[in-house]
This record gives sequence, C-alpha cells and structure tokens, in this order.
Amino acid sequence: MSAWLFDLGNTRLKFARREGNGAISDLGSIDHHAGEDFSQLPGDVHGDVAWVSAVASPVVRAALLAVLGPRFPRISFARTATRCDGLRIAYDVPARLGVDRFLSLLAARPQGEAILICGIGTALTLDLLDADGLHRGGRIAPSPTLMRESLHARARQLPASGGTYAEFADDTLNALASGCEGAALALIERSRDAAAQLLGSMPRLWLHGGGAPALQARIKAVESRPRLVLEGLARYAALADALSPEIGR
Repeated sequence: MSAWLFDLGNTRLKFARREGNGAISDLGSIDHHAGEDFSQLPGDVHGDVAWVSAVASPVVRAALLAVLGPRFPRISFARTATRCDGLRIAYDVPARLGVDRFLSLLAARPQGEAILICGIGTALTLDLLDADGLHRGGRIAPSPTLMRESLHARARQLPASGGTYAEFADDTLNALASGCEGAALALIERSRDAAAQLLGSMPRLWLHGGGAPALQARIKAVESRPRLVLEGLARYAALADALSPEIGR
C-alpha cells in the first residue's frame, strides 16, 4: 500500500512518504501562511492513503483536502487518544491536546528515560513524558516569531523580524530579537529544571519545529528532532493499520 504522511500546521505543510518498514522518506514542505493554497504540492505525491495531522483552521484543512482528494482514495485524520502504544496522556479531555503534541509524544513513547519535548512553530509547546510513558503535562506560549509579530501589530515602529541575539543589546532591533528569543530560552530552561525536580533526574530535551534552528545553538544538551510529528504519525498509521485496540481508547 502506498501511503503518505501530512503534518498541517498553521503556517507550514510538511509531508513525507511512509515506507513499508515504517520509515519515512521524500520529506518536503510548503509554507502556506494560512493562504489556503496547496497547488505547489508535487505531482508525484499520490497513493492509496493519506494520513493527516492537522492543527490549522477548518478552512485550511478543506483547502488541503481539495488537493488530496483526487490523489488519494482514502484520507485519514489522526486524533488524540487517551492511551496509545504505551503512552498515557495527562489531559482528561483528549481532544484538548493538540494532535501534533500527541503525535510528538507518541514518537517519544517509553524509552526507559524521561523526555521533555519542545516544539517551536507558531506557538512554543512543551510536553514532559516520563520513563514509564506517562505524559506529565505541558505548557503553551507564543513562539519568538509570534512575539515579534504581535509587538509589530501593536506598535508598527517595532520591526517584525531582524536583529541579532545578545545578552544585553545596544540597538532596538537586536533588543527585540534578544528579548523574544530570550523569553523562549528561559521558558525552556525553567521547564527542564522543573521537570528534573519533579522526576528526580534531568530529562532529555528534544527540539522540533520551524523555529527550532534559531534557538538550538543557545540550548545545552539538546537533541534536534525535526521530523518528530511525522514520525509519530507514521507510528499512529502503523497501529491503525494493525487495527490496534489501543487507538481511540
């Protein structure tokens, strides 16, 4: 069966082929910025089934479906489950945990040690998974990009981009970059310290999302996992194909 994976975020669509052995390949992406235009999707992206993780608006989802419909006879959307493949989420109402966060946790399912997952896209998300596969909860905050855009929207004289990070900047543009990136860095480090206090040992830190590369160099002992949501979606698809009773519980 030919299968493709699609991670539809608020500003970017990522996609990859799911191989028979569960691996993913042919990774690609389209920046849509809620523009609802997916005509750039390559012509060779078609097959038997499309697996979709979507956090974008219903209008953007519909635009993607309009493109995928003629290419895939079966389109399946992933949804958050209370339990799945050893993972147990903290939320009482599963639907309130974004499916992208759920799939990231699924990709990091029990490995015998705790993992703090940080995603940096439109929002900055943090989720803690303990060594036994229990999701201990998380945080959501604006990403540095969204902070800059929000400041610019309220004060047009403050540029929405540009500047160089410094601990104490000597220019407004640099101060904006330093303040917004610094806020994100501080939240990540505080969350890692809090996780260590909660669990009794320091968790591994995984970083993913379009905004991750800008911060990674200033974070100690961090692991880059740029395909994490797609990896989780591939695992979800494999479980669903096997008709696992855990899916949807």
